[in-house]
Amino acid sequence: MSEQNEYCVRRAESKDTEKILDLLRQVNLLHHEGRPDLFRGPATKYNAKELAEIFADERRPVFVCVDHLDQVLAYAFCVMKETRGEAVMVDHSSLYIDDICVDQAVRGQNLGRTIYEAVLAFAREQGCYHMTLNVWECNPSARRFYESLGMQVQKTTMEQVLRP
Repeated sequence: MSEQNEYCVRRAESKDTEKILDLLRQVNLLHHEGRPDLFRGPATKYNAKELAEIFADERRPVFVCVDHLDQVLAYAFCVMKETRGEAVMVDHSSLYIDDICVDQAVRGQNLGRTIYEAVLAFAREQGCYHMTLNVWECNPSARRFYESLGMQVQKTTMEQVLRP
């Protein structure tokens, strides 16, 4: 990584914890702004201890996109899933992207595409049938981004809010 505009995607390490916590706050605030009835803000869905456990779990790979100084600019939390022996589903492996975030300070520089493509390559290397993720309707720019990468709607979760 010699050029200043070159980025690298690697597995997350303990040294990345503080920056990942910052990015988790950014994601939380975005969701809080879109759905304050469901998301507290500011908060993180994991703490430092939980991140250490996740980083050590091969079934829950976390990837980071870093710059030439090894500074974390984006992350992707993933979960390997297996469907085996079910009555109505064929056996298959999939990679679920639980969370993707690009630091708000560097959005628009194709870092989301860079980390997504690295995760896609990882899923292919693992022999996954498909890669899935959820996107909140209160985040239409994320949905457009995923569609631009070739993702398409697999299923829709619907809700009826029962109390204000």
